[in-house]
Amino acid sequence: MKLIETPILGAVILEMPIFRDDRGQFQETYNERRFLELGLPIDWKQDNLSLSRKHVIRGLHYQLIQPQAKLVRVLSGAVFDVAVDLRRSSPSFGKHVAVELSAENGLAFYIPAGFAHGFTALTEGALFAYKVTDFYEPSGDRTLLWNDPALGIEWPVAPENAIISAKDLQGKPWSAAEVFP
Repeated sequence: MKLIETPILGAVILEMPIFRDDRGQFQETYNERRFLELGLPIDWKQDNLSLSRKHVIRGLHYQLIQPQAKLVRVLSGAVFDVAVDLRRSSPSFGKHVAVELSAENGLAFYIPAGFAHGFTALTEGALFAYKVTDFYEPSGDRTLLWNDPALGIEWPVAPENAIISAKDLQGKPWSAAEVFP
């Protein structure tokens, strides 16, 4: 397992070797000992799974109450994954990092608590899995507007093709977002 730094402190990509042969493939996706060595959380509270059609955009979500760190990966298909730093005390406050995650590249993305998170499915049937460090708390649930120009996210889907939930369409712009200290 190899840790790859991103321009945003704390948000890292994990490269986990995939062993392929004529039978298929094998990949170790979590190893408590290795996570401890890398300084990553090992106390996961909940696992989530979503399946999305091509051009579905989910997010940008975060929780003010019971903030969650996330470990995300794609089991089938591919996504464009985005994390926005909402930590006012961070030198990268308001900046984002994006990575393509796919079943083919086998990458995982660790996103610390204090970030908004979202993704768009690049393929039909993108199966997205994530672990979180705290339980979902509806009263703390917040959504940042996915396409706010102030964020500068270059989504690989045209706005007219994007498939977005009613909740996500009501996301707050960056200028009105509730953020972390």
